[in-house]
Amino acid sequence: MLTLMITILFFIVFGKLFIFALKVGWSVFKIVVYLVFLPGIILAMIFGGLLYVAIPIIIVAGIAGLATRAY
Repeated sequence: MLTLMITILFFIVFGKLFIFALKVGWSVFKIVVYLVFLPGIILAMIFGGLLYVAIPIIIVAGIAGLATRAY
């Protein structure tokens, strides 16, 4: 009976740690995409001749950045 209880608690604790690790990994992925890939894609659009598409994206991102700024 003690073994069953320890096994259940083991899966509860490590299940919560696994979920926490997934949340942290997703957050790190979002930060990397916003800081590395998005500016690279926008620069590629500008140099590739898609200036009319890149400018509205830059404007929307700037407004969103100003609106969600934490003070």
